[in-house]
Amino acid sequence: MGLCLRNGDYVPDGRGGLRRAEGQEALLERVLFRLTARRGTFPFLPELGSRLWQLGQLSAAQRQSAAEQYVAEALAAEPGLSVEQVRFEELAGGRAQVTAELIFRGERLAVTAEVS
Repeated sequence: MGLCLRNGDYVPDGRGGLRRAEGQEALLERVLFRLTARRGTFPFLPELGSRLWQLGQLSAAQRQSAAEQYVAEALAAEPGLSVEQVRFEELAGGRAQVTAELIFRGERLAVTAEVS
């Protein structure tokens, strides 16, 4: 069980506490955190996070394959989780989104992270 995050903030439960996630929802919360946290910014956990924020520094031709590599790196520490497909899409204003299709315990899951 873990706490829910949205846009870097904990989600209130409406009763003065914080919303907790369990099971598949908790896994997706961890995955989203791993994809959006900048790899190397946690001194005691240098492998936590992803390098997706670096995609804008690459040529357009390199971004899809780099997104696949960066997602695989970020999620390698999640036991039993496999990355099936990664889609990179340019958005307006220099932003982009990365959608990862995953398999966990035989179930298909998807998560989308916005990067800038």
